Amino acid sequence: MAQERSRTISIFLCLMLSSLSDCHPRAAQNNSSTSVLRAATNHTKTKDIAAEVAGYADVAKKIIDLAVFGAAQNRSYRRLADFTDTIGSRVSGSQSLEMAIKYMHNVMTLDGLDVHLEPVKIPHWVRGKENAEMIVPRSKSLAMLGLGSSVGTPPGGIKAEVLVVQSFDELKRRASEATGKIVVFNQPFVSYGETVAYRAFGASEAAKVGAVATLIRSITPFSVNSPHTGWQDYQAGEKRIPTACITVEDAELMWRLAQRGQKIVVRLTMEAKTLPDADSFNTVAEIKGWEHPEQVVLLSGHLDSWDVGQGAMDDGGGAMISWEALSLIKDLGLRPRRTLRTVLWTAEEQGGVGAQQYYDLHKVNLNNFDLVMESDLGTFTPVALQFTGSDAARKVMEEVVKLLAPINTTKLETHGEGTDISPWLAAGVPGASLHVEDSRYFWFHHSEGDTMTVQDPGEMDLCSALWAVVAYVVADLQDMLPRRRRKLTLDDHK
Repeated sequence: MAQERSRTISIFLCLMLSSLSDCHPRAAQNNSSTSVLRAATNHTKTKDIAAEVAGYADVAKKIIDLAVFGAAQNRSYRRLADFTDTIGSRVSGSQSLEMAIKYMHNVMTLDGLDVHLEPVKIPHWVRGKENAEMIVPRSKSLAMLGLGSSVGTPPGGIKAEVLVVQSFDELKRRASEATGKIVVFNQPFVSYGETVAYRAFGASEAAKVGAVATLIRSITPFSVNSPHTGWQDYQAGEKRIPTACITVEDAELMWRLAQRGQKIVVRLTMEAKTLPDADSFNTVAEIKGWEHPEQVVLLSGHLDSWDVGQGAMDDGGGAMISWEALSLIKDLGLRPRRTLRTVLWTAEEQGGVGAQQYYDLHKVNLNNFDLVMESDLGTFTPVALQFTGSDAARKVMEEVVKLLAPINTTKLETHGEGTDISPWLAAGVPGASLHVEDSRYFWFHHSEGDTMTVQDPGEMDLCSALWAVVAYVVADLQDMLPRRRRKLTLDDHK
């Protein structure tokens, strides 16, 4: 079979070379016949891929039945509950994150998988004690969460008048009013991708106009007086001032007071500090491929979380279904041609730190990575698979998702995404992510509300089934997914 495949590839290369008109003396007169032949060849290939993938229908159904109705029903949920109830939140650099890594190494080893740890260096920011209080025009405690990488206040805190604005543009217009004040951003929620800029850059923008601290309305469309934390980035050359998120309710309260012309004074105290980078690990589990063990289909979620709630939704669920996918395949006695590798990333919340170091270590084998998959937007009811790759690869994946008809998730969307797989996508490796019914995701995101109560066992079963079917079938196909051509850079050789 290998010889037959090599002969097919050789014929295909000859056909491709013969179509290059600038270097073939008879290209002009053969152009029409070559186009017809190419079209016929492509049509045949499409039919062949469709038939090959359709041959996995029985296997896909066995995976789905085991995950959704069989002995593995509710298993990913139970695993997540055991993990998050035992470990809790897992912020980068913390002892609890290291406990989580050891926990997952142990349980995946007991599950019969090939498990190892790969060392990385990660940021170590510590929140410390913090408090915010409005003292004028009345006394009111403000629920708040300091933002990752924020500096602390002086020991006695900062007491200052407040300037409330609703946008960066308004801050620029009122720059002369900002000196010596605490800037409160009461920006409306548009979308996470757009509105998160205030959390990320609000402190530096306020520092440019002389503010002494910032309080930023939490990046969420819905609130029950709950603040949401997250990472923020100080801009080079700008003064670093303390920054925290407050609730939607308190931001709107201060906006209304300001609109009435009432003076607002807030006292902010934060012990936040950044320690030297900490030693940590990416956690890796595998089922080795029987024919091409060097080729890899990678599934992933991140193991770290913020230091509030349980990190069950972000991203405990994604980590657990990436483990569960391997368990389902192992339980059925399946072993694909290529290696199935689950990576539980560390320090994703600080900007994909662990994943970037993994990429830097493994990019020398870039061409052996067939597909990279990431789940980091919740494990609610799945509605589609998102995919980034060449047109030829998309045609293959369109056939693969047809196998998910028993759970009604046969839609393939554009734009596979994920912080941790983004370096691979940028390098031209095909990538996939999970699209779920995520309307509630940002209600709980980076808050005390991210607990097991958000999770549903049946929904996690569906996500696990989808994840396992896609990963196994792609890993077992005769050929790797076709990828876009990409020019090599100097970085590729470092």
